[in-house]
Amino acid sequence: MHVRRASSSDLEDLVDLCLQARAESGVGRQLCSDDRALLRDQLAVLASVPDGVTLVATCDGEPAGMVLGRLLGPGLLSGTLVLSLDAVYVRPHQRRRGLGHAMLQSVAELADAAGATDVYAAPLPGSRGMQRFLARLGFAPAAAHRTVGTGALLRRLALDVPAPARRPASRGLEDLIERRRRARARAAGEPERARQTGASMSMQVSRAVHRRLPSASSTTTS
Repeated sequence: MHVRRASSSDLEDLVDLCLQARAESGVGRQLCSDDRALLRDQLAVLASVPDGVTLVATCDGEPAGMVLGRLLGPGLLSGTLVLSLDAVYVRPHQRRRGLGHAMLQSVAELADAAGATDVYAAPLPGSRGMQRFLARLGFAPAAAHRTVGTGALLRRLALDVPAPARRPASRGLEDLIERRRRARARAAGEPERARQTGASMSMQVSRAVHRRLPSASSTTTS
């Protein structure tokens, strides 16, 4: 049993391991592409960059497992360097032989040498064995990831039109107080207007009656 950094001669074996992990996981493209040529190019780039982590594990000289990851940070959201594991995989017939433990031992030593304060792992949904294995080694939940296709997201955004913003509750309360104030002002003004209207009507009636009365000096003779 041996764990070492992958070299260019290990690329085809790593591609095989990635495709086997993809088929076993059931989440398809969330893990990797199914295009061998594309996978080979991606793995070659990961192995060549300074912050890339590509480990291959062999058992009796046969490729049996792999670790793929990256050293990340410091960045905007973290002030420390961390080692993020994208994939930890052991072939089914090579499991329960200590290979996963040996690979994580190499990961821990690499992280310590690089000055990484934490090791992150994102086991695939449904991989209960890997979940239990990581929990046994002290890995605790840190965050949850969600994924959506770009096309599906664009369609949902087009349908999910935001509703018009409601006025703040405080503004609605101010409007209610103002309406009540105006109503009270109108109610207080009604008696005065009624009195003025009644006085005006009395004067008009008095004038009309006065015009229609007969003159006191008028007489008739036979």
